[in-house]
Amino acid sequence: MKQKLLVLGFLLSCLTVFSQDYFPKNDGVKTTNNNYTAFTNAKIYVTPTQIIENGTLLIQNGKVVNAGASVSIPQNATVVNLEGKQIYPSFIDIYSGFGIAKPKRASGGGRSAQYNGSREGYYWNDHIMPEAHGVSSFKFDSKKAGELVKAGFGAVNTHLEDGIMRGTSMLVTLNDKDGDETRILDQDAANHLSFRKSVASRQSYPTSIMGGMALIRQVYHDSKWYANGNSDTKDRSLEAVAKNKNLPQIIDAGSAANALRADKIANEFGMNFIIKGGGDEYADIAAIKRTNASFIVPIKFPAAYDVSDPYAASMVELSQMKHWNHAPTNPGVLAKNGVQFALTTADLKSTKDFKSNLMKAIKHGLDETKALEALTTVPARLLGKSNMIGSLNKGSIANFLITSGDIFNKKTTLHENWVQGNKNVINNMNVKDIRGDYDLKIVGNTYSLKLSGELSKLKSEVKKDTVKMASKVTYKDGWLNLFYIPFDEKEERFVRLTAAIGDSDNLSGNGTLASGSLTNWSATKTADKEDDKSGKDGKDGVDGKNGGKGGKGGKAGSTADKDPVLMPLTYPNNAFGFKTNPKAENLLFKNATVWTNEAEGIMESADVLVKNGRIAQVGKDLSDPSAKVIDATGKHLTSGVIDEHSHIAAASINEAGHNNSAEVTIEDVIEANDIGIYRNLSGGVTTIQILHGSANPIGGRSAILKLKWGEDADGLLFKGAPKYIKFALGENVKQSNWNSFSRFPQTRMGVEQVFVDNFTRAREYEAKWKAYNGLSKKAKARAKAPRYDIEMETMVEILNKERFISCHSYVQSEINMLMKVAEQFDFKIQTFTHILEGYKVADKMKEHGVGGSTFSDWWAYKYEVNDAIPYNGAIMHSAGVVTAFNSDDAEMSRRLNQEAAKAIKYGGLSEEEAWKFVTLNPAKLLQIDDKVGSIKVGKHADLVLWSDHPMSIYAKAEKTIIEGVTYFDSARDEQLNKDILKERNMLINMMLKAKNSGMKTQPPKKKVKEDFHCDTVEQF
Repeated sequence: MKQKLLVLGFLLSCLTVFSQDYFPKNDGVKTTNNNYTAFTNAKIYVTPTQIIENGTLLIQNGKVVNAGASVSIPQNATVVNLEGKQIYPSFIDIYSGFGIAKPKRASGGGRSAQYNGSREGYYWNDHIMPEAHGVSSFKFDSKKAGELVKAGFGAVNTHLEDGIMRGTSMLVTLNDKDGDETRILDQDAANHLSFRKSVASRQSYPTSIMGGMALIRQVYHDSKWYANGNSDTKDRSLEAVAKNKNLPQIIDAGSAANALRADKIANEFGMNFIIKGGGDEYADIAAIKRTNASFIVPIKFPAAYDVSDPYAASMVELSQMKHWNHAPTNPGVLAKNGVQFALTTADLKSTKDFKSNLMKAIKHGLDETKALEALTTVPARLLGKSNMIGSLNKGSIANFLITSGDIFNKKTTLHENWVQGNKNVINNMNVKDIRGDYDLKIVGNTYSLKLSGELSKLKSEVKKDTVKMASKVTYKDGWLNLFYIPFDEKEERFVRLTAAIGDSDNLSGNGTLASGSLTNWSATKTADKEDDKSGKDGKDGVDGKNGGKGGKGGKAGSTADKDPVLMPLTYPNNAFGFKTNPKAENLLFKNATVWTNEAEGIMESADVLVKNGRIAQVGKDLSDPSAKVIDATGKHLTSGVIDEHSHIAAASINEAGHNNSAEVTIEDVIEANDIGIYRNLSGGVTTIQILHGSANPIGGRSAILKLKWGEDADGLLFKGAPKYIKFALGENVKQSNWNSFSRFPQTRMGVEQVFVDNFTRAREYEAKWKAYNGLSKKAKARAKAPRYDIEMETMVEILNKERFISCHSYVQSEINMLMKVAEQFDFKIQTFTHILEGYKVADKMKEHGVGGSTFSDWWAYKYEVNDAIPYNGAIMHSAGVVTAFNSDDAEMSRRLNQEAAKAIKYGGLSEEEAWKFVTLNPAKLLQIDDKVGSIKVGKHADLVLWSDHPMSIYAKAEKTIIEGVTYFDSARDEQLNKDILKERNMLINMMLKAKNSGMKTQPPKKKVKEDFHCDTVEQF
């Protein structure tokens, strides 16, 4: 019976082997090895939190059979005694381009842009490639695999790093012993996206990140519509979107701001993005945490700036210095705030930097267990592959590391990295670790010898007293050779010292002197290998720990074992940020000259009470025990300045890829940390409209903001404000200045046709939806639904008077044209902005009901401005047109109080009416005058306390208040300037210390924040 069972077992094993191995054997006799390998007496990390002391790991055929304290070892097992050693799961890199070549950049085209897609049967935009498969262009890279294996990795998730929708990635082990049929674990492991266009296509759209976001949204709408059978044509891209929707969705955001933008899209479509960050998530950790998203975090830390030249140092912004200071804390901050994340080698110039940067992150507060999870169980879980990789549970792939000790201890050596049961020797575990400090004695003299670095690439340092001598060391097969150590000329020097390494911690052997004679030598060990306390492992600066947003700095003097100095994080984390966000206060301004912009006019020696963010009372002799009293004697109190036309605080302004970009919105690209916000506050500005640029006749949707410095993008939005969009006329939209000759329109006649065509299409689009929505449920089931079009949805909003137009304009003929187009479609234009020939058509503007937001005295800066005059604003005002002055300029916007005075100089307006040009009138144009623009009971407490007459060139905004919160205070600003200088000097000293310690540095690079204007066309 026993014999029969043995035969049966043999046959079953043969069947198993042959059922898996179906390739013909034409290259010799092959025998499959079904033996076991048992690793005994090791400390085994089955997972980061499941640890077995003195355990056994049993593997067979590239899989884990068992791991435990009492594992039965089969007779046909090779036993490896790992007493004193530790076993960990190999690392996983969830974000990689391993083995997949990036496409070549498209060339050609000359002055003509490509506006249409180049592929048939696919989505209309070349940057949408969800049908791509990383596996189709994969070629195993043995050299790169070797680098990753040495860094501790056993598997990577790799994809084509090109395009907005990039298709699927493949999960592959770094097994260079077998073929792709063995190492590829999943051909479609995840679906990948980004906000960056494909380099292989010249297609113009999108030209901005807001265009990229709109494109992703439209694809998702189209995919759902297509999947429901509403399309008459086949589209392989949309089919791929539907096919890939159940895979893990990984998006390359590249920064904390873009991470929040990605999460916004995910929330709109009920999706969960795994977000690849940029390493700056610590600076906005509260918002990052609120996403509830999982992250992939690069550990690329910036090098210190070379600030040895004072002029060069002045070019580096404080925000750049602070990022250098805090970047290594990022993983630790994420972990402490409960954000799930995986670590990646992505963005590193060399994989060799991974270990040193990881150690630096740990020194900066990353818990070691969380670090191990971020490299094993978390990436496995995110890919849905916990049963295969990331642990040493029964049935998992035999990807594991053998180390000399705790994996994150600098003294620890990585001996072996087993991938799918195949051994990769990194540092022979039978080689004695001889690293440390020694007293070297030879020819009657004593020298200090230090052996450091990896055992396979040992480094030597020999000194006599403080004099360092050139040396080179090799250590192989148990033999040590120390070469070329020159002594001073009075002493004899040696050419080589040789020692056979035994059990002793000390070294001894013989050597050859320069004279050719032999000598004996010895080296007594004085210290084992120590942790590097200089910070050099990080290559770029100071180490430390961080407790999260607003955490306190460490102890002074960040050398050796001392904690580093960490500059306090602020809101936002750049110059002039708040250490804690300010709160609303009840305020009582006493004895001010109050510019009400109401029937009361300018009130002398008046009081204004602010309660709960609103204006509670305006009058004299007011009192309130709950209010903070501000003596405003001799000062002027006004409502906040409002800029109807601004381009600050945005990551992009123009989407120039189409002649209609109504699908994009500035709300997607608000940059809450733009220093322009603070500068505007210092000029008394409290509300702005960020307009799309003038790259196309129909631009993008606007964002109306309250300048609440320190809030995130959502916190800046003016709650309850009407919806606006930017239109444009003239030279810019017909591309007179941009050297593009392939996009319609090219003439002013064509501009009119764009408007007529799009509004006609919008009516037809609305009619289709009305007809479809009017069907019965049964009829709908049989009918094909219209395609949801974000662009047309916006145009319908305009037709239905749910969204309002602010139009870039100059020449009277075009101004007349657009009013006639609007009247043809039964709506009106809300505001003509710029409107420098408004004085010619003021009567017609009044009749149409459109307002004018103009420049105070700009003229002759391009051809279509030749007829501009500085009296334009006053003439429109006199004709009954609601008139405002705007900036369209980051510098002018903080001096609009002075611009208002020009309405007195050019046109003779009263002071009160001139002041309304930058307060109440722009509020009326934005239809928010029921909330802001004047000092009236019940309105928002958006106020400015001026040191002098508000339109005087000597006037300074002493306090700028929004809804009862003081966002700018001149006294605080004065102190902040001193604090910032001190903080810069501290950071500069830290960087100088880093450079002097031999750490890598980078040349100063001024962080360029482009000041956008209407005609700025950016490419992304």
